[in-house]
Amino acid sequence: MTTAHRVVANAYKDSVALLAISSKLLALDGITAASVVMATPTNVENLVDAGLADGLRASPSDLVVAVAGDGDAACEAALAAAGELLAERPADDREGAAEQPPPSIALAAMRDPSLNLALVSVPGDYAAAEALKAVKLGMSVMIFSDNVPVAQELEIKRAADERDLIVMGPDCGTAIVNGIPLGFANVVRRGPIGVVGASGTGTQEVTARIHELGSGVSQAIGTGGHDLTEAIGAISMLRGMRWLEDDPDTTVVVLVSKPPHPSVAARVLAQAARMATPVVSIFLGADPGDAPAGGILAAGSLAQAADMAVALAEGRPAERVALDMGDEARTRLDDIVRGTAPEQRFVRGIFSGGTFCFEAQLVLRAGGLGAWSNTPVAGNSTLADIAASEEHTILDMGDDAFTQGRPHPMIDPGPRDERLALEAADPAVAVLLVDVVLGYGSTLDPVSGLVAVLERARSAASDEGRRLAAIVHVCGTSADPQDRAGVIARLRGAGALVAVTNAEAASWAAYVATELAARGAVA
Repeated sequence: MTTAHRVVANAYKDSVALLAISSKLLALDGITAASVVMATPTNVENLVDAGLADGLRASPSDLVVAVAGDGDAACEAALAAAGELLAERPADDREGAAEQPPPSIALAAMRDPSLNLALVSVPGDYAAAEALKAVKLGMSVMIFSDNVPVAQELEIKRAADERDLIVMGPDCGTAIVNGIPLGFANVVRRGPIGVVGASGTGTQEVTARIHELGSGVSQAIGTGGHDLTEAIGAISMLRGMRWLEDDPDTTVVVLVSKPPHPSVAARVLAQAARMATPVVSIFLGADPGDAPAGGILAAGSLAQAADMAVALAEGRPAERVALDMGDEARTRLDDIVRGTAPEQRFVRGIFSGGTFCFEAQLVLRAGGLGAWSNTPVAGNSTLADIAASEEHTILDMGDDAFTQGRPHPMIDPGPRDERLALEAADPAVAVLLVDVVLGYGSTLDPVSGLVAVLERARSAASDEGRRLAAIVHVCGTSADPQDRAGVIARLRGAGALVAVTNAEAASWAAYVATELAARGAVA
């Protein structure tokens, strides 16, 4: 393998644009790794550790392109392509448009004093300073950037809260503001349900299902994954709840999070209990029976939270309906069990959504199945080597351990497909469990590589006398740019079972694994 890198002095592009360029370079012939990043100390260290930029010397104001590939020619071609992509300017459809975008938040505010929301997508080392500038100028902020120290997050959020503003983030990947998707978000209709989410893909699952059930979303306010820690104290979630309660277009509020700190959860639920607007909460892993009395209804899954919210918005009773597998699904799953070889026992889940990975582990544990993971839930085990799965393994490939030097798998699903091919070749594997996340920010073609992997895996397994099940959950709406119906049709054409929700997909995988374990015990 050959590596090469190039430093572009005193150049800047935001993180989203750099991820998109990285993805385009990875698609070039002969390129096996590509990373286009600002040369912050953390990014430089990551590139060197990944073996992509030995001897790199750059200042934080520089931009670095680092590639690995099959020989000097492939790497040089990639670096040349990167130069062209970095030089491109956004197309402007306005005839005769010449006005350049303002170079700072302060100048933007001077040009248009009505601006009240700033989206910050710069390296984490600089994000806090930019966000604080926006707050002091009277703007709420969405911080897409990650790696912002907790002390700085607390400072920004306190400053915003004092001004009746909100900070979405840091590491806030999903929001929908006044009908506009921000970051990784799905296209959903406007409607009566407001969402405050500390989880990006969790918010996507809830909002997408609300849309598919025929209702709509007033606002989806992200908080960032650290907001419900003890150190931050849910400053953004509490502010978002107050805003939605005062919003005449919001008649139901949904709260979405992985497990909050207990004291913080109590504070959030106490405020929810005082709200006149009914509240549905999904704190993954919490017992739904722990919710306090009042207007709060606790759901047991992301999809169930959406179902309950839609029922309330339509004036129907909101009940926690247990997952019903249905006769058709059970018949297909039983057929899979009968066709597996004796040594096949395990589920391998490969997820691009961290919350989907978390929820899938919870579903398997509820079925009595422990699992290994790089991001284990309570009771599960941490993989010693993330490159080597053990028994039941559920991976979050959007975690930093997998994305250093590479785009997120929702932007570039190549690493996900490579890992799936590896898992499919393991004769002990019976089920491949996968998520496909649609919407803005995600690749426009999320399944071509996946379909090819599944078709090859099915053929190879059949040749070896095995039956390999692929269970896929597609998170998205019929309005998303990736053509949800077409994506589902292609997956089914490759032999995959496509579930409506993440919890349903995980429950199908758990059913197969449980049946195989029972078969082994009898044998």
